[in-house]
Amino acid sequence: MARISLAPRRTLFLRLTEWYTRRRYGKALDPLRALGHNRRVLFTDLRLEMSVARWKALDTDLKALATMASAASIGCSWCMDFGHWENRTRGMDARKVRDVPVWRDSDVYSPLERDVMEYAEAMTANPPEVTDELTGRLLAALGEEAFVELTAMVAVENLRSRINAALGLTSQGFKDHCEIPAAARSATGTAA
Repeated sequence: MARISLAPRRTLFLRLTEWYTRRRYGKALDPLRALGHNRRVLFTDLRLEMSVARWKALDTDLKALATMASAASIGCSWCMDFGHWENRTRGMDARKVRDVPVWRDSDVYSPLERDVMEYAEAMTANPPEVTDELTGRLLAALGEEAFVELTAMVAVENLRSRINAALGLTSQGFKDHCEIPAAARSATGTAA
């Protein structure tokens, strides 16, 4: 259960934000409701997310694996739930999305994907445990621009996951929409 009310004062800004997220995701997002208790924090968070969405130097799947590995390390069930839905919706391999929490034991990842998740976990550790060897491999594979974006994405996910985990936000059931077989989705009109 959330540690903060998810029913902040219903300002025009909050109502517009909820309307947008309902249109885009099918429901109002709990993190936005929680941040809605402080309009400036909510506004800053939305501006950050809009800016991050425009970063394009790093491959989308690598970005997803990095953010989900960070969320799994922190234990943010809301982020894992939403990340599963978001990445399955855009067509990412279901096995790769599902196996992120146990990536070391899974055979579905390339060496680069493994390095990206190892880097995300190393950055997320407190204190960070990033090594020169791992950084060197990633720089060689990605180049400096994409490597900087990877580093920033992990930092952004740490912000998201730590806020959500500290506020006690848990799954909103996004992942459940991905588990409905395709035939059932088309029969019910539900998008995954």
